Amino acid sequence: MRLSRSDLAGMIDSTLVKPTATKGEILRLCREAVQHKFHAVCVNSAYVPLAAQALKGTSVKVCSTVGFPYGSALPEAKAYEAERAVERGADEVDMVINVGWLKSGDVDGVRRDIQGVVKAVKRLNPSALVKVIIETGYLTGEEKVLACRAAVEAGADFVKTCTGLVGRATVEDVQLMRKTVGERVGVKAAGGIRTYEDALAMIRAGANRIGTSTAVAVVMGAPE
Repeated sequence: MRLSRSDLAGMIDSTLVKPTATKGEILRLCREAVQHKFHAVCVNSAYVPLAAQALKGTSVKVCSTVGFPYGSALPEAKAYEAERAVERGADEVDMVINVGWLKSGDVDGVRRDIQGVVKAVKRLNPSALVKVIIETGYLTGEEKVLACRAAVEAGADFVKTCTGLVGRATVEDVQLMRKTVGERVGVKAAGGIRTYEDALAMIRAGANRIGTSTAVAVVMGAPE
């Protein structure tokens, strides 16, 4: 498999979610996304209005984090954050599951938490996407499967490997996630993807979206 630069760019969420990100850095992220025709920029929710204004009239989507980075906020707080982000211009949200609940065996709680965000988002914009970060670095294989199933049952559009704070995306995790969710739900690989070769390996394994904070370097490594 080979992907052209333009094909790969259309699968990339160019990401800047560090706590020290400045307004100027967010605007640069948006300019680069327009230049390279990335699918989306992914920013923390406080920067959604700025990104939405900068990308107005372009094809680049705005993706907001929700419950980032730990996923341990109250479910109603996550739903509220997601709702406000969509109101302010987010086309997609990347929410973090409550990892502690999952590891406690409370899969129903995890499912309801995801469902609350899905309902809040879809109520405002039925076409907006919800991606569920399962934080693979913390999970056993069985827990990864349970998390993916909970996301599917809750109506999520994508499952996503990790925030990048713990562990990194692996081919094995992406393969497991794709096998679990089937073909109707997307798989986003994120965490440690820094080169074209990294991205291609994830896509071969079943990912149909790539999240990376080095998007320009990744796409420039692809053949034209």
